[in-house]
Amino acid sequence: MRPRAWVLVLAAALAARAAAQQRQPPEPTLDVVLPADSARATQAPAVVSTRMLEDRTTRDLLHSGFPARLTYRLELWEARTIFDSRVRQVEWDVIVRYDPLAKHYTVSRIGERVGERVTPLGTFADLHDAQDVTARPYVPDIAPPTDHKRRYYYFVSLEVVMLSVSDISEVQRWLQGEATPAIEGKQNAGTALGRGLGTLFTRMLGGQVRTYHSHSAIFRP
Repeated sequence: MRPRAWVLVLAAALAARAAAQQRQPPEPTLDVVLPADSARATQAPAVVSTRMLEDRTTRDLLHSGFPARLTYRLELWEARTIFDSRVRQVEWDVIVRYDPLAKHYTVSRIGERVGERVTPLGTFADLHDAQDVTARPYVPDIAPPTDHKRRYYYFVSLEVVMLSVSDISEVQRWLQGEATPAIEGKQNAGTALGRGLGTLFTRMLGGQVRTYHSHSAIFRP
């Protein structure tokens, strides 16, 4: 093959690769956003997650009646010279369900306080609209640090899992406010939803447990 032909083949391959990359959907993101400098001693950060329901497996399982659970955990850490120290943490859940009869999606959140009731976030005809709600910044109830002599940072994790058949009835009770903690006030109802065999069963159905992590910059209050 002549040198000019090689150049044309390489150019075509690069163009095809660039076009394929442009067709790929953006990756999910998870961020923790610090408040302004003047408010760090009095305000908690905001947690923002985007595009968490866009993969095909998640969509297919949602349409088949398997709710999606997004479990967030925000931790405040003190940055030390050798070993960092966790100061406190909070956890909350967001549930996205599809009703095939009504043909709509519902989004609900249970807060991080023990015994807090479920907060409906809306009912939507389109999954994109439901996902937009889950992407709104959320400021959890976590006390910010006040020691101006120490350095801190926030670490956030998110687990996205499609709930199994055995979890669905518990989800229904939970969202209707009937779920008395299997834990009797030890943790929120969202974290009481099945995570052992239920997670294994979900994987057998083709679902995946996806985890994401992010952290803020180190700061002083």
